[in-house]
Amino acid sequence: MTAATDLSFTAPGLHGQLAQLNAEQLDRLDFGVIGFGADTSVCKYNQTESDAAGLHAARVLGQPLFTNVAPCMNNFMVAQRFEDAQDEGNALDDTIDYVLTLRMRPVKVKLRLLAEPGSEQRYVLVQRKL
Repeated sequence: MTAATDLSFTAPGLHGQLAQLNAEQLDRLDFGVIGFGADTSVCKYNQTESDAAGLHAARVLGQPLFTNVAPCMNNFMVAQRFEDAQDEGNALDDTIDYVLTLRMRPVKVKLRLLAEPGSEQRYVLVQRKL
């Protein structure tokens, strides 16, 4: 397996690689990682995202992503894509330009949305270095 520090935001097959990393390895990535289950509760939240968003993992883990943690993503561009992929049984690997607005001044980012059929684990990756 590729070393965690070698994983990039654009790496192919990233969903499967992220699923194999422990919390310490996720923390070494240079992009934000938010992992969540079918019920949208956050189960993975790396230090890079915590530092950038100003939210401690203890406050985020177990909370619904699109209502409590990042309601600015509860729209057709992000949350609806996950829902559609699940309903249709399709994989999701989309990268979009986005502006985060909650609890901070607007910040331009790239989001990578990852989901695989048969896996409850889904990811929103956040790249702030554009």
